[in-house]
Amino acid sequence: MEDNYFGDLSMLNRLIRQQKKFFFAFFLLVLSMPLNANQQTSFDDWVAALRTEARKTGISEKTVNETLSGIQLIPRVIELDRRQPEFTLSFWRYINRAVSNKRIEKGKKLLSEHKNLLNAIYAKYDVQPRFLLAFWGLETNFGKTTGSFPLIASLATLAYDKRRSKFFRKQLIAALQIIDRGDIQGDIKSSWAGAMGNMQFMPTTYKAYAIDGDQDGVRDLWNSLPDIFSSAANYLSRSGWTGAFSWGSEVNLPRNFDLALSGLNIQRRLSEWLKLGVRLVQSRDLPKDDIKASLVVPAGYQGPAFLVYQNFRSTLKWNRSIFYAIAVGHLADRISGYGAFKAPRPSAEQPLSISNIKEIQRQLITKGFNVGGADGVVGVKTREAIRAFQKKTGIPADGFPSINLLTKLRQTDN
Repeated sequence: MEDNYFGDLSMLNRLIRQQKKFFFAFFLLVLSMPLNANQQTSFDDWVAALRTEARKTGISEKTVNETLSGIQLIPRVIELDRRQPEFTLSFWRYINRAVSNKRIEKGKKLLSEHKNLLNAIYAKYDVQPRFLLAFWGLETNFGKTTGSFPLIASLATLAYDKRRSKFFRKQLIAALQIIDRGDIQGDIKSSWAGAMGNMQFMPTTYKAYAIDGDQDGVRDLWNSLPDIFSSAANYLSRSGWTGAFSWGSEVNLPRNFDLALSGLNIQRRLSEWLKLGVRLVQSRDLPKDDIKASLVVPAGYQGPAFLVYQNFRSTLKWNRSIFYAIAVGHLADRISGYGAFKAPRPSAEQPLSISNIKEIQRQLITKGFNVGGADGVVGVKTREAIRAFQKKTGIPADGFPSINLLTKLRQTDN
């Protein structure tokens, strides 16, 4: 009886999974069908309107026909766009994945192999070679994973969907213009969200910043290293990057340091941080150049601390994640031969679920703090709101979301 019982349960679970797939496919079918005059048009009518818009922007009839004829929605793209992880990655787990020993060694090898090319690009754009390798490593594992989804169909699927239609329609038109220019073929592959090539440029970024580094008339971010490195360097240079400084430094903080001074909204000169007792992890003084820096504590007051410079902010224009920006800097340093972070890693970490983060944000909103919306994403506004709440309630103001913080929010009256 027990065997049959569990066998029936197994069959029931399979049926439930099949039903989920069926209903998701049905949802996509409904999405592609005409509804009524006040709702979404059919996909065919939408593509017809897109053709007209593309022609008006100067895209040739040849490109319009070759790229949009027979185009279809991709169910998997919608599925991936809707998918949200149950838990967030902690800082240390993120760093462990992004800055692996294998990636460090590969980066060192490529830095040596392409030394002359990278130095020439450094001389032109003022972006240090190790950072170009770090961006390349994080974006596509040095070109191994540039995407397997049809670019135009993926963007069309996302542009037709109402969630972020305006953004992806703009990306779709830019992609058609890039194809029309001759930089890429109409059947090119990308990520499911339309990020392209070795550096995963979105079409509007590609259109604005891609460079023909080898001067063959084509901006090829899949196969031409001069184009790939030049394009990344051009983007960073125009985002305020300077080769005179690094990204930041791991630092030690004195006892009873006021963590309300942490956060990207506060900048002080290095001489001021020195007066406050901030030192490099090796207990040496900070660099003598009296540049402005912000203090970042990505894992809370018990984790590592960093003073970050202008290049860190330029990295945030590439990707708004603080974890990502630290990972780029750390991978670049490791590729150059510097050691791992000195701060001790916790023996165990308690990950926050997305629902936990949303509750933290809702609690903060209820208490009058501005988080920019309860979206489950820990951005700058959420961190600043957390820091303000912590300061108000007399706990270390590190801006770090945690289970302890959530408990404190629940226990505190509005």
